[in-house]
Amino acid sequence: MRRSKVFIGNSHKELGELICNRLGVEPAPCTLKKFSNGETSVEIGVSVRDEDVYIVQSGSPSVNDHLMELLILISGCRTGSAHKITAVIPSYPYSKQSKMKKHRGAITARMIANLLTMAGADHVITMDLHANQMQGFFTVPVDNLHAGPTLAQWIRHNVPDYKDAVVVSKNPGGTKRVTALADALKINFAMIQTDRRRNHKPYSSMLNLAQAPIFSVASPRKKGARGAPPTVLPAPGSPLNGTARRASMKLQDGPNTTHGTVPSRRKSSNTRKPSQVGGRRPSLIPGEEGEDDVFDDEEDEGVHIVTAHGVQTARVVQGHVVGDDYLEEESESEAQSEAESRPRLQHTDSSVDLKHALGGSVDAEGSDDDDDEFQREKLITLVGDVRGRTAIIVDDMIDRHGSFVAAAEHCRLNCGAKRVVVIATHGIFNDDCLEQLQACPCIDSVVVTNTYPIPVERRIAATKLVVIDVSAIFAECMRRNHHGESISALFEQMTM
Repeated sequence: MRRSKVFIGNSHKELGELICNRLGVEPAPCTLKKFSNGETSVEIGVSVRDEDVYIVQSGSPSVNDHLMELLILISGCRTGSAHKITAVIPSYPYSKQSKMKKHRGAITARMIANLLTMAGADHVITMDLHANQMQGFFTVPVDNLHAGPTLAQWIRHNVPDYKDAVVVSKNPGGTKRVTALADALKINFAMIQTDRRRNHKPYSSMLNLAQAPIFSVASPRKKGARGAPPTVLPAPGSPLNGTARRASMKLQDGPNTTHGTVPSRRKSSNTRKPSQVGGRRPSLIPGEEGEDDVFDDEEDEGVHIVTAHGVQTARVVQGHVVGDDYLEEESESEAQSEAESRPRLQHTDSSVDLKHALGGSVDAEGSDDDDDEFQREKLITLVGDVRGRTAIIVDDMIDRHGSFVAAAEHCRLNCGAKRVVVIATHGIFNDDCLEQLQACPCIDSVVVTNTYPIPVERRIAATKLVVIDVSAIFAECMRRNHHGESISALFEQMTM
């Protein structure tokens, strides 16, 4: 690459050197140091006038210091009359703060984008942003590269019988990423949902506004059989919304009920069948088509029942899956004391929990930080079929272990998965996250890329850890960008 310079920051020198080796260039000399008072100093040791400058600086445990280094490097190159400055940020810092979760909160990811632009960056190259909408925070071009094709290739070569595996999303927010990987591999997918238990709260029926009921069938009806439909029982801990409450009342004291059953209409010939995904049948409802009834929310007479095939629910306490009888008395006393200590709502017509009323956004409180509430008792539900298969749990980053351990234990212990592989793009591994994943007997492998620095001693100690090199993707993107070539080939294989 002629008339170009590549600078490597202190955050991830290993990845920067791999990129330079693939490009066949030497890292440009620069000195990054700190004064005794903690201030950061940058000295650029080469002329950058009319040069295309690439600065490689990723997220790291010392994110604030390294972010300041990046901004000073960009500003120094701009002052040195660089022709174009490209910030190569494999793991974008503050990416989890891409929305305002509380009143008077800051959208920090947007602020970082503004800082990069104001410092003088003309172009940004990154990989697998936490939310694709973050590209709109920038007023300069952003290339959001994808690790999906590389991860899919690793699965094909290292997961036995991968065609029979199931890609699992550990939260509803990652379903798009999971379905993209499942389509690339032409395999099925599933989803995990976690909810806090609300059984013992005195006004829980008023507060659970956005949670759908989960039902279990006591005696499934065979195809073509006539007579009373199966008895429907709410799953433990699941709230009843308006429709389900009507169904429950009809089950208990409706005039036409017999032993807890409810009369139903015959299904019309145009009953909607389960959707097809990519020309194949998804694993979300593995039962036979046409057997399941459907709720009709608009009519009060005759209730159609959803039979929850392929839905497995379990309790999660302290981040681990437990049985229904685990610490039942202690859990009840704790829940009762928590309910008594919580202040009562003063207006019954405003029966929404205050933490859900964040600027009119119901799900603003329910963020991507799955581990924030995992120390409390939760309900974990898998929608899909992983029995006897390999479950591949996919996310964009692994920063804490709680949600991954709970998902792996649920897939392995309750849902019958024979193997569990955890895959993510960014292996952040805060605190003892990597050690906890290594110690979990339900996890067979942890696969990440090298976008985020992992100390050598931790990599050696974690025998389950697999680190995939993505330096070739960044090097090719930088080469094409420098020569004015299209980089669409890096996106054509799959969009995560």
